[in-house]
Amino acid sequence: MPAVDPEADDNHITEVGGTGVPIPGDDIDTDQILPARFMKEVTFDNMAEYLFYDARRDDDDELNDHPLNRFEGANIAVVNTNFGCGSSREHAPQALMRWGIDGMIGESYAEIFADNCKSLGIPAATTDHETVTEIQQWIEDNPDGNIDIDVEDETVTYGDTTVDVDIDDAMQEALVEGIWDTTALMYSNMSKVEQTVADLPYADD
Repeated sequence: MPAVDPEADDNHITEVGGTGVPIPGDDIDTDQILPARFMKEVTFDNMAEYLFYDARRDDDDELNDHPLNRFEGANIAVVNTNFGCGSSREHAPQALMRWGIDGMIGESYAEIFADNCKSLGIPAATTDHETVTEIQQWIEDNPDGNIDIDVEDETVTYGDTTVDVDIDDAMQEALVEGIWDTTALMYSNMSKVEQTVADLPYADD
């Protein structure tokens, strides 16, 4: 679960921890993560149900041995290269978040996907292929083992091992400073927003 600064509000995300789920494979695109046919819904409420919908089912529409079926309840996803490529749909990270994912460790992410993760308060750390593979195998061997992502120190700890990871500077700042939720930030500064609107010569009262 996300950890917060005790002297700050809940938007300050300094650390996330929990059990892991390995999602191996390069170039896993947003249509695999959230098939396009489910985007017709007008809210994100049911997106968790549709996460990797096709990949998680066999030809008889029964749940198979996909990692998300085997590691139900995990909240740290460990992925490979170019995760979240393809369409820029926000539905993909929304589905991951609503399924329960609080943080991600991977080799790389599509730029817009990573930015969407930042906007949802999901740290997306990166590291090399060997480290990702080792963490994925560690999860397979230790399904109940805890993984911690330290957003401030840019480290990941699993078992007795701590490794350095990279977190994009803008993402790290937004999470640690608690400014990742732009909607909440706007509402908390509504008086300034209203004053700015009032000062615009082309805005009606």
